[in-house]
Amino acid sequence: MPGVEHLHELLGLPAVDFELETGGTVRPEAGEAAWRLRVDPYDDERDDAWGQQFDAFLEAVDPAGVRALIIGQWGETYEKNSSYPIGLVVAAADRLTSLEAVFVGDLEMEEAEISWIEQSDVTALLSAYPALTELGVRGGSRLVFPPVRHASLRALTIESGGLPREVVRGVLDSELPALERLELWLGVSAYGGDAALRDLAPLLSGTRFPRLHHLGLRNSELENEIATAIASAPVVARLRTLDLSSGTLSDEGAAALLEGQPLTHLTALDLHHHFLTEPMERRVVEALEPHGVRVDLSERCEPWDGRGAAGRYTTVAE
Repeated sequence: MPGVEHLHELLGLPAVDFELETGGTVRPEAGEAAWRLRVDPYDDERDDAWGQQFDAFLEAVDPAGVRALIIGQWGETYEKNSSYPIGLVVAAADRLTSLEAVFVGDLEMEEAEISWIEQSDVTALLSAYPALTELGVRGGSRLVFPPVRHASLRALTIESGGLPREVVRGVLDSELPALERLELWLGVSAYGGDAALRDLAPLLSGTRFPRLHHLGLRNSELENEIATAIASAPVVARLRTLDLSSGTLSDEGAAALLEGQPLTHLTALDLHHHFLTEPMERRVVEALEPHGVRVDLSERCEPWDGRGAAGRYTTVAE
């Protein structure tokens, strides 16, 4: 799972692993950390190991002060889906009264490939926590996101090697009037990423999410098609930052971006992990950086085995 690692922060707070025994070190105050709870299923084979750690966390750290929670490995994640930890967090809503941010599935490759992370209906967290401002999810397998209304959510990130069409549609059919940042890792069809460009139409039309200013449509085998659509998409006018990184973007998509509507109002354009040629890289930089746009063109890639377009690959798939 190259390109995927444990979170270093959430809600601007440093990620801290909860340990019942601190070894003499001073534990941060409840609201000063993004608390990560995880178990090693090989060291602790109890079916309820994560739940027992969560109970211990609620006793050791003032739950009313907790602002950010990171759900790490909860067991053998390809056997037990995320409804297990999510259900426990939902049940504790009357104690976690200051919770603003949750990330579900903070696993690295050594713990589980992204396609092995069994998710569930993550909108249960939104229903239980009306004040939640950030929600992040890693893993698209069995992920469910029915349309939901939530007045407070400002940032939504879904990281996946293959994001199901129904999840994309559920997100875009949701009423999220406060949403400012949306990041979707669309992935590849071989790992369940069956969303087509037409499924993104409500988003690109600019009729959804009136406060949106950051859009990431990343890690996609359709990156050229997305870039071509972005070139004339009404949503772009309100954006400050645009992220089309980690996918199969080539000269074709980059040229469409440059030939479409102006992008000079952006503060940043992230295209890292791409398949642009050096001349096209120069064109992008010369068109945008004089206007103050920060352009990330790091990680130029070459197609596998000289196979041209068929050899292009995303950062994350399996």
